[in-house]
Amino acid sequence: MAIGTVRSNMLRTILTMLGVIIGVSSVITLVSIGKGSQEAIAKQFESLGTNLLVINLRGTGRATQLGYDELMQLEGTAGIKSIAPTMNKSGATVKYEKDSQTSYNVIGTNDRYLDMQQGSVESGRFLAEADLDFRNHVAVIGSDVAAEFFGSADPVGKEINISGFVYTVIGKLQSKGSNTNGTSMDETIFVPLDTLQRDFKLGTIRNAYVEAASSTDTARVQGVLEAYLYNKFKSDTGYSIFNSSQLLSSLESSSKTLTLQLVSVAAISLIVGGIGIMNIMLVTVTERTREIGIRKSIGAKRRHILLQFLVEATVISGMGGLLGLVLGIAFSLALPIISPGQNTSLSVSAGIYAFLFSLAVGVVFGIYPANKASRLKPIDALRTD
Repeated sequence: MAIGTVRSNMLRTILTMLGVIIGVSSVITLVSIGKGSQEAIAKQFESLGTNLLVINLRGTGRATQLGYDELMQLEGTAGIKSIAPTMNKSGATVKYEKDSQTSYNVIGTNDRYLDMQQGSVESGRFLAEADLDFRNHVAVIGSDVAAEFFGSADPVGKEINISGFVYTVIGKLQSKGSNTNGTSMDETIFVPLDTLQRDFKLGTIRNAYVEAASSTDTARVQGVLEAYLYNKFKSDTGYSIFNSSQLLSSLESSSKTLTLQLVSVAAISLIVGGIGIMNIMLVTVTERTREIGIRKSIGAKRRHILLQFLVEATVISGMGGLLGLVLGIAFSLALPIISPGQNTSLSVSAGIYAFLFSLAVGVVFGIYPANKASRLKPIDALRTD
């Protein structure tokens, strides 16, 4: 009977379900986007491992500075496998022969950096310890930089000009994409740290990557670094140490919070849809007052009328929930194709909860119209035109 009533006026039924359809499909889509982002973040961190720590030095005075040798003397002690200090020259002007100049990020580091970042060389080699010792003017370029200046040709042995200084290309990296900090090795040029520091007068080291021997040593290494830096600076305000696992948890937590907020906004559509269902059911009660009177006059009890209208409201919201579920799944699967780079991951639990919530909306917002219908007196209902 409920399905027959719904089919008797399909246009009105579809318009009534629209809020529920939009709400459920929005919830499914937003949850799949949030879950896809979390999985992408986790995948990036898995590629780096959970035994990586990052030191940020914020001090400006001599008392809060660290030299390259001071950092490297910690390597091989207390579970520390390797250390890669870095210095950055952002927006450096780079050109090759008469080609138009382009701005790229230049990082000065040592030979340990590439292994820590899980990168690999496509041609040539990466920086060596001798390049730092002799302050060689050599550079390793990312795949996008190589494509910009050399196309498909091998860049090894060619010379590029970085803000007025000539560097010989000794290697080209394989394409890797963005790191967890949003930077891309593909669009970066790597040179010896001492060379970059001297050429561009960059001052002291600001960042350093520290790799623990294993994930179980990470906490101990972090404690050793904190103790060393505190003893060196006599304060804990000039530095910060980030554990990759802690950073992963923080990013995942932020992503979950944002997803929850977006889902909460989408849930408002379900509530609006419920109000629409209640409105239409009230209209239906008015239209079918004589029918209710006839049913009651031949023996229908209040609970029968109440159940009849509740079932109709639930069928409408349930059908809307199913359509929203299908549309949400379809859009989540199509989104990576429509917008390359956008990760999505369907959540079965989110689909179940969204559908159950749509049913609950039908019940909650159908109670008042159903109760109103069940309270009609047969004689008054029969008199209604």
